[in-house]
Amino acid sequence: MGGDVQVVEVSATMKTGLDNLEEALLLQAEVMDLKARIDGPAQAYVVEARLDRGRGPLATAIVKAGTLVCGQHVVIGSEWGKIRAIREVTGKLTDRATPAMPVEIEGLRGTPMAGDDVIVVQSEERARLLSAGRKRKYEEDRLKKMVEERAESVESSEDGPQRVELPIVVKADVQGTVQAVTDALRTLNSSQVFVNVVHVGVGPISQSDVDLAQACGACIVGFNVKSPPGPVSQAAGRANIKIVLHRVIYHLLEEMGDLIIEKAPGTSETQVAGEAEVLSVFELKGRSKSKGPDVKIAGCRVLDGCVTKSGTMRLLRSGEVMFEGNCASLRRETQDVDAVKKGSECGLVINDWHDFQVGDVIQCLEQVVRKPRFIKSQSGAVRIEC
Repeated sequence: MGGDVQVVEVSATMKTGLDNLEEALLLQAEVMDLKARIDGPAQAYVVEARLDRGRGPLATAIVKAGTLVCGQHVVIGSEWGKIRAIREVTGKLTDRATPAMPVEIEGLRGTPMAGDDVIVVQSEERARLLSAGRKRKYEEDRLKKMVEERAESVESSEDGPQRVELPIVVKADVQGTVQAVTDALRTLNSSQVFVNVVHVGVGPISQSDVDLAQACGACIVGFNVKSPPGPVSQAAGRANIKIVLHRVIYHLLEEMGDLIIEKAPGTSETQVAGEAEVLSVFELKGRSKSKGPDVKIAGCRVLDGCVTKSGTMRLLRSGEVMFEGNCASLRRETQDVDAVKKGSECGLVINDWHDFQVGDVIQCLEQVVRKPRFIKSQSGAVRIEC
């Protein structure tokens, strides 16, 4: 349209337009004079990280500037190591990586986080010191965040309903998935349940994960990982530790949402269990002082719900609340009963109330605990509503 923004039609299903897209990118880079230095230490960023059983921690990184050379000491996030091998996207080994090259780095001492920067250092000692400092800073920030979250949880518990904690250990196949699953689980926080991710890791569920879960009373969430081996599963069963395994994030959130609802204390509410109308009033006179004073009995018909002897009785007259008290007696015909259902007639006595009138309405109140609800939108987003 005469502007400087190109439009390229591509189709993944028809496998067309990708060559045109590549040409457009190269042309745009040339027009914008986008260049990167090749000489000097590399500047790179981790796109993904995983733990390979044979090769150990692996980091997929893309070089932004400089040249990454095999044998260099690097610090990636809070992890360090000496580059043992560099592989291209095709799996072919190479001794160096230049700008715009996505490569897989092998030789790290631990699994870094997706998004970490790659820093080239001069010696192993420097790498150790920098890694230790970053780990210390990371742990301080983690503890500070945990204290703030707990303080927020306590404050919300004091202001509102009781809030319980649900500790979770998260394991996934790659580091990026760990972060995505952790963020998704934290969206399930509610005013009644605090989702506390106590540990995250890459790789299969191990005995150390079970020990940690047992120590803090957590459940273990495994996403896109295999079922734990027999001894680990048996240890988790003996410790009564719940292990949740899924490969679809929505299924995982649904199961964890059900677990949160089950653990939530709920909100205590008063609701009308039944309603009755006074049709007639009877008086039972006390024959002596030992028999007590005269008693007024309300002859009622249950209009709605169920009137129970254990419920609290609220008496309404012309829509105005006159009295609330406990039920002293509930009879159907001549039998004492615990409940009377809709359409039936009964005799009812309320403690400390003797001024029944025909036409009064008696409501039976009961305390119920309302649990949170798990809500899933059409877009797939989920949340817990209290």
